Amino acid sequence: MKFGPVRVEDAEGAMLAHATTAGDRRFRKAHRLTAEDIALLKAAGVREIVAAVLSSDDLDEDAAAARIAASMRLHDIEAKPAATGRVNLHASDAGVFTVDKILVDRLNAIDPAITLATIAAFKPVEKSDMVATVKIIPFAVDRALVDSVVSLLAASEIFAVHPYRPMTVGLVQTVLPGLKDSVLAKTTRVMANRLARSGSMIADELRTPHESAPLAAAIGTLAAANDMVIVFGASALCDFDDVIPVAIRQAGGEVLRSGMPVDPGNLMVLGQLGTKPVIGAPGCARSPKENGFDWVLDRLIAGIDVTAGDIAGMGVGGLLMEIPTRPQPRELPSLSAAAKVHAVVLAAGRSSRMGGPNKLMAHFSGKPLIRQTVERVLASKASSATVVTGHQAARIREALHGLHTGVAHNADFAAGLSSSLKAGIAAVPEDAAGALIQLGDMPAVSSADLDRLIAAFRRAGGQAIVRATHDGRRGNPVILPRALFGAVAQLEGDTGARHLVEAGSMPVVDVEIGEGAMIDVDTRDALESAGGVLQD
Repeated sequence: MKFGPVRVEDAEGAMLAHATTAGDRRFRKAHRLTAEDIALLKAAGVREIVAAVLSSDDLDEDAAAARIAASMRLHDIEAKPAATGRVNLHASDAGVFTVDKILVDRLNAIDPAITLATIAAFKPVEKSDMVATVKIIPFAVDRALVDSVVSLLAASEIFAVHPYRPMTVGLVQTVLPGLKDSVLAKTTRVMANRLARSGSMIADELRTPHESAPLAAAIGTLAAANDMVIVFGASALCDFDDVIPVAIRQAGGEVLRSGMPVDPGNLMVLGQLGTKPVIGAPGCARSPKENGFDWVLDRLIAGIDVTAGDIAGMGVGGLLMEIPTRPQPRELPSLSAAAKVHAVVLAAGRSSRMGGPNKLMAHFSGKPLIRQTVERVLASKASSATVVTGHQAARIREALHGLHTGVAHNADFAAGLSSSLKAGIAAVPEDAAGALIQLGDMPAVSSADLDRLIAAFRRAGGQAIVRATHDGRRGNPVILPRALFGAVAQLEGDTGARHLVEAGSMPVVDVEIGEGAMIDVDTRDALESAGGVLQD
């Protein structure tokens, strides 16, 4: 393949390096030029283009990506049609993803023109989730390189999704004086929800004293009637001869591993009774948040064996996010009750659904909506504020005249919400523990509402996402802790804070603030219903 300037008369069959216009016709990037296209370009006065000219030894980007994907040995994974040099591969079923890292690394070492990226090994996936992507970097690649990749891939399976096999689970909880029934009930409820994602269910539940003999009898009974046994102890594991591992052995089973290098999850016990897995769950598994127990549970339900060696190898990446409510956190939050929360007001949008007028300049009670919003932010317990501008930035600044707020201009506002969110987070002072993300077009959110969110953030030690809700429905604003600022920098397109909230990487505290959490004014009807008057 040759890449560079090409005379138009020599460009038939070439692939355009850049979008090009010929009169009323616009040719997209990577368009392969025909004789008719050449005539149009000449008629438009175009004499030279930048293009890729393929030789007979080349495969174009789509053909190369499609051939590589078709040669992969995999199961329960579907390859989508090639486009722009890329083939995306998606899970055909919900389950656990496995990958041969050595084989992927060898493929990626053949030539930089050919790349393969996957999600992490053993990641749980839902049906239709993307798990890998083949991408050809240039417009075409030498056929011999593709042949090398195809030959390499013939050796073994490169990755797979192991579908969940729904199981019946016997749950046993030990009890000690002072352990509340509400804790046991919550544990059952959380465990049932955790199993539901794989189609599994709690079929039987027993409760015993926190002693090895009655627990061993319960384990034997439940293992005889179910596919798996899960034990929640009233007291955390503190020795390899503690109640749960001893009970597994007394029941006639084997303890494969006590303790794991994943935190939260250190105190898990894995055993088996005959062919039935028996898991001593760590206390953190009473919470729905991810912990080491999930890593083992998902693999077992997907039919993937888990050995002591597998658990020993989980240390890299095994330091998970802190659960602020655990009684003995690894590191106590250093935040005081007056931890600073900086407000970021997003005011860069184009109000495209309004058909012309800028909704942020609409008057509410005689003043522009953006000014009303920022005044309420400044009257709250937020330590300071930054307004992110973009579309009609000068008008927004004029409307804020006299208010003590910072301004961060997002010149890339047309790229989507993520660009404004990144600009706002970049302006957050170093001493702020979190950022309150306030949309500029929410006229019913009061200073008192913001104060309730900030108070909840401080009560969580600054280690949780705080989200406004109305009647249990998620809304805005939200407060993002500093630990998520790095993730904001990775957002692209029209993706906002909701993506981070729902990713499950940190606890979420919902705060009911009323209908104001749901009222924005994206349309004329919504604005007028909220009491606004559009301005020219």
